[in-house]
Amino acid sequence: MSQNTEIEAAVFRRLLKHLDERKDVQNIELMNLAGFCRNCLSKWYVAAAEEKGVAANYDEARELVYGMPYSEWKDKYQQEATPEQLAKFNQAKSS
Repeated sequence: MSQNTEIEAAVFRRLLKHLDERKDVQNIELMNLAGFCRNCLSKWYVAAAEEKGVAANYDEARELVYGMPYSEWKDKYQQEATPEQLAKFNQAKSS
């Protein structure tokens, strides 16, 4: 593994740790502010694995990103999106 790959892997692990420490930040907020969320990271993980010829499962990738099964995270931490958040999300999707 190259030094750059090791650094990139460390950064990814730090990002996951940071997101784990900020369970209060909802995915819709991430989408509205940054254009990606925890689910996007999971999809990118699967895509990167498949590019390397490695079979990857979306639910397992989600568990890696969320630090627990998605259904458990959703039950414990996901809040109902506000009308304002949904409007901003839908506006960005249609742009």
